Amino acid sequence: MGGSFLSTVKASRLAYLAFALWACIPSTASSQTPSPLQEWQYSGGTVLERLFEPDLPEWRVILGAAAEARPLYDGAAVSRVLGGPLINIRYRDIAFVSVGEGIGVNVLRGDNYRAGIQIGYDLGRRVSDDYTHLHGLGDIARAPTAEAFASYAVSKEFPLVLRGDVRQYIGGADGMVADVGVYMPLPGSSKKLIMFAGPSITYADHRYLQKEFGVTPAQSLASGYRIYDPHAGTSAMGFGFSATRFITDHWLINLDTAVNHLLGSARESPITQRTVQAALSLSFGYSW
Repeated sequence: MGGSFLSTVKASRLAYLAFALWACIPSTASSQTPSPLQEWQYSGGTVLERLFEPDLPEWRVILGAAAEARPLYDGAAVSRVLGGPLINIRYRDIAFVSVGEGIGVNVLRGDNYRAGIQIGYDLGRRVSDDYTHLHGLGDIARAPTAEAFASYAVSKEFPLVLRGDVRQYIGGADGMVADVGVYMPLPGSSKKLIMFAGPSITYADHRYLQKEFGVTPAQSLASGYRIYDPHAGTSAMGFGFSATRFITDHWLINLDTAVNHLLGSARESPITQRTVQAALSLSFGYSW
């Protein structure tokens, strides 16, 4: 599979397309905001850049517009569509700023790996978004997040990427979440079209799950939900697909879709209305 893929896509073009795929993520969702999109989709392909093209440009920029349809919050049955600008700026293989990932630095970097830290932003959850199901639970405030991440690509011949991250919510959901994912380029990719797909699994600690899915005695009295005390553990597993199509050498369109299945305490929570969550995002950008 790796050989046939590389035979149809020149190494330099793959590196550029991998960057484009990383960049074209809906601006309305930060990587820390709950969404069925898999965590690897917010940075998909970036670790392949240096593997296939060691001499990267000093600056790479993509600007455009994006929209995403996703559940109102984790476990919601109702979805909404959010739209906004697409902004993604990368300096060498050192630093990056994007609405999808936040502001970050690659502390460790090599031909087939990178690891670093980044600061993101979580949009929280408002009772007014779904008063029927959230009244009495209180808002979850917006809050910054601090994240450590690492990605590793096996080889040029077999471009499988392994990615892991751990992020801490500073206020708001006020807990810790970790993800492990695997993805790779798909057969059928070409110079004008590149596709990635892969699964991931999510772990969350008790504090995070209590804020998102738990019901305290006071909340139970106010909302009518039974008291629920979740336990730390695996909270979701899912599968994502991403594709970038170059319309011209600079204009491109990107599609991302994913399905997430809530597990453990997240699945059993009385707040959860739907255990299978889906998202679809579309972005249009100009690169230089």
